Amino acid sequence: MTRIANFRAMRQQRRRPSSPDGAMSLMDHLRELRNRIFKSALAVFVAGIGVYFVYHRLYDVLVEPYCEAIKNTAQESCKLLYTDPVSPFAMQLRVSAYVGILIALPVIFWQLWRFVAPGLYQKEKRYAIAFVASSVVLFLLGAALAWYSLPKIFEWLVDQAGDALVQTKVDEYMSLLALMVFAFGLSFEFPLVLLALQLMGVVSPDTLAGVRRHAIVGIVAVVAIVTPGGDPVSLFALSIPLCIFYEASIWIARLMLGRRAKNREATDTAA
Repeated sequence: MTRIANFRAMRQQRRRPSSPDGAMSLMDHLRELRNRIFKSALAVFVAGIGVYFVYHRLYDVLVEPYCEAIKNTAQESCKLLYTDPVSPFAMQLRVSAYVGILIALPVIFWQLWRFVAPGLYQKEKRYAIAFVASSVVLFLLGAALAWYSLPKIFEWLVDQAGDALVQTKVDEYMSLLALMVFAFGLSFEFPLVLLALQLMGVVSPDTLAGVRRHAIVGIVAVVAIVTPGGDPVSLFALSIPLCIFYEASIWIARLMLGRRAKNREATDTAA
């Protein structure tokens, strides 16, 4: 019992801020970051194990966008190619990791919030559930948009070969699929970051509205760089929602900042 009590006391001591004013030292931040990364990696690992055992069923689902694209081209078969005996097992591990990350997204975003939360005010910490939920929803919306755009994207890419036969390797296809899904998913976090910057006072809604035209050009340029396919389908499919999100974040920020100002004014009047 004494060892257990000492262990608990050591854990509580590690959790306490090293400085009297409640601020965390650099080592405390590094330990906290390590713990959050470990918990996120553990969630991905556990989810990946589950995906590993249903990989063969999942494989048929993952190749559907490519097979659907092939139907509208001159290609004869949508079967993908393995180039060596090791590739099937290696691909099973990679896909398990990719899908494991998607399944573990709620845990990952929650750990991110818990890492950032100590530096926020008590009122700002109330947005924890909203932050995690909106982050997951936006990422999944971006991934869904990528998924439904993939047949057209692959069809356009395969059409560039003309009458030549395209033999697609499994690893190259899965890598492109994962890059597209994660590129779209992470890009859909853009409005959340933009809204947070406005609420923290880093940038004002009026400033963003004033540079709207430049921002749209910048969005299109960044999308052209981050989308791995380099095709016009993914360019338009991702640029249009991001431009809409840019405008929506300005209006939402104005609404929330206006409500915050009214509440502050009411509090000052009551005082």
